[in-house]
Amino acid sequence: MKLSVLLISYNMAREIPRSLQALSRTYQHGIEGLDYEVVLVDNGSPVPLDPASWAQLDVPVEFIDIRDAHPSPAGAINLALARSRGEIVCLMIDGAHMLTPGVFRLALAAFAIHDNPVVATRYFWLGPQAQNLSIASGYNQAVEDQLLRDINWPQDGYRLFEIGSPLVTGGENINWMNRMFESNCFFMARTLFEELGGADERFDFPGGGFINSDIFKRAVDHPATTAVQLIGEGCFHQVHGGTTTNIGTEERNAQLAVYLDQYEAIRGDRDIITSSPFSFLGHLPNDAAKIHRWRSSGA
Repeated sequence: MKLSVLLISYNMAREIPRSLQALSRTYQHGIEGLDYEVVLVDNGSPVPLDPASWAQLDVPVEFIDIRDAHPSPAGAINLALARSRGEIVCLMIDGAHMLTPGVFRLALAAFAIHDNPVVATRYFWLGPQAQNLSIASGYNQAVEDQLLRDINWPQDGYRLFEIGSPLVTGGENINWMNRMFESNCFFMARTLFEELGGADERFDFPGGGFINSDIFKRAVDHPATTAVQLIGEGCFHQVHGGTTTNIGTEERNAQLAVYLDQYEAIRGDRDIITSSPFSFLGHLPNDAAKIHRWRSSGA
């Protein structure tokens, strides 16, 4: 098998069918004949996911339901890795994300170009700005549902750029070549992920703390890998009440400080951002994808 997507869920009954739609054969471009699977792990949701909610989609799902789950997704990631079969793995630690339609095609192209790439997809919010800010101004699931109806999603997945906003750090001007410090959809060889030891289960906070950044940094900084950022493709976060994504800014900053303390205790430093160079691969599928022109509605 060529590709395994490791998709981790907690309390995402609304979001997961859309996430799976965006991983389906009818949505992703240029994957005719691709031998792939989505290993979906429901990590102890109080109300389990219902497979009937995605039964009509053309997407090969292996569903794992963990009832007595640890609140960190680390164990769920490692279980998904152990159960998966692909020579390439794609980690999506937050299952509430929706992809644009060319992610698979371009990511696999990077593996054809480079010997051992780590391929990262840029993080976007659905909505006018970072959801920590937009929820304070009334952004919620009902508003988001209407935005998706307005663009007739999933008819043209690239229209997500019209209703989303890129993740930025501080006040920087965003563009496709800004250095990424994490991705919620990134690809690596199975052998590399196994060499890294999978997810470090010492990251034991609910939601995993900085576990995603840790896996990303260790993969990108590995001496044998080439880091690749995709241009013109995105991974869009649906609002769902996440541990850091959908809380107020002050509460989020306090939580991130605790996460950074744990990262230092595990890794011995506080440097979660890679300094490795990146290569770039992609296109600009529509006018809205010219994110250098994006301005926050709150600016």
